[in-house]
Amino acid sequence: MCGATEGGLSLDGVDVKKEAIIQGQVFRGEDPVGNAYVRLLDRTGEFTAEVPTSATGHFRFFAGEGEWTLRTLAPKADPVDNRVVAAVGSVAEVNVRL
Repeated sequence: MCGATEGGLSLDGVDVKKEAIIQGQVFRGEDPVGNAYVRLLDRTGEFTAEVPTSATGHFRFFAGEGEWTLRTLAPKADPVDNRVVAAVGSVAEVNVRL
């Protein structure tokens, strides 16, 4: 059995039962965006973390349980906010469209 989520990042070596994972991919049209940044903001809007997207537009956060906002920043695009709920034992998949 493969450790990857369908179309997503591999979860090989990650104990999903013990983690609250938020991951996804950033797209412009149908093309992945590899030069974007995704920020993790808490429920009050405070900055918590930031990761760059991979060459294939993928990103991942290991977050605490609860409600979060993903703020995606990319060249030649307005910031895009997506609300997401993280829970231990699950993977929240988010596809961001610029």
